[in-house]
Amino acid sequence: MDKAGQPVNTGTMAHDHELYMTLVDTAMQMRDEKALRMYTPLLAELAERDEHGLYLAIAQRADGVARRLAGDWAGAEAQLHLALEVFERLGARWQVGRTWFELGETVLAADDREAGKLAAASSHFGQALAAFEAIQARPNAERTRASLSALG
Repeated sequence: MDKAGQPVNTGTMAHDHELYMTLVDTAMQMRDEKALRMYTPLLAELAERDEHGLYLAIAQRADGVARRLAGDWAGAEAQLHLALEVFERLGARWQVGRTWFELGETVLAADDREAGKLAAASSHFGQALAAFEAIQARPNAERTRASLSALG
């Protein structure tokens, strides 16, 4: 966790924002609830302090995933929708796609919504796929197609 001090002769020095964003994003992709609970508040605190919308939305999405992993479906959806609003406002289409994908995963994980679960998940994954295809994010698009295909 120690970062190099100044001066930096080549390249740029990592700041706490980038460090925590990387830790949070990696924990989210690995579905590591413990790491999400550890690093997400640190990223959120820095993002709020510095009014950094992108990193705050990344923290909100990570919190949504952590809540889903803990079984808090409503809290997960609320956080994911907050993140989605920011990503859409920023025009961050890859982040938009990733967040729609997490919303699809959240719907599928929820125990209490059998009736419209598949249709809602399909809709969310479809939104994710459209965002990924618009920017030619092929690995993300393939993963999303696989999730859509698994729905039948």
